[in-house]
Amino acid sequence: MRPTRPRLAVRAAILHNDRLLMVNAYPGQKSDLWCLPGGGVEPAQSLPQNLQREVSEETGLSVQIGVPILVNEFHDPRGSFHQVELHFRATLTGSDAITLEDPDRVVNRFKWVTRDQLAQLRHKPDGLADAVWGQNAAIYDPLEAIIM
Repeated sequence: MRPTRPRLAVRAAILHNDRLLMVNAYPGQKSDLWCLPGGGVEPAQSLPQNLQREVSEETGLSVQIGVPILVNEFHDPRGSFHQVELHFRATLTGSDAITLEDPDRVVNRFKWVTRDQLAQLRHKPDGLADAVWGQNAAIYDPLEAIIM
């Protein structure tokens, strides 16, 4: 079955003390694959508004959205799922005290990781570290098969 159209999603690269916030949202911790917080785009809201909402729903954090740093897409070659993700820099707003929570019960694990720790963590997209810690313009991470 071919998808009728790709799903659009946004993700936030939140750096704090040179550590990147990674989340795992697989129910029952059935996968060790990590990604940035974020999710699907709703109509009639800007991409930054969507991302602020998603980050709040998944982590309880308030963020200011910055520039895009990475475009990534993936699909399930055996099914109909195809997602395009836009990754943005994001900065924490509010107090220095960081308490992570999952108000919408989407995320089951959180991790703040250094670049070296990210290299040891199973994560997607592959170009994430270069996009977050590099000085380049936005990176396009080519279409790849979905993995679990």
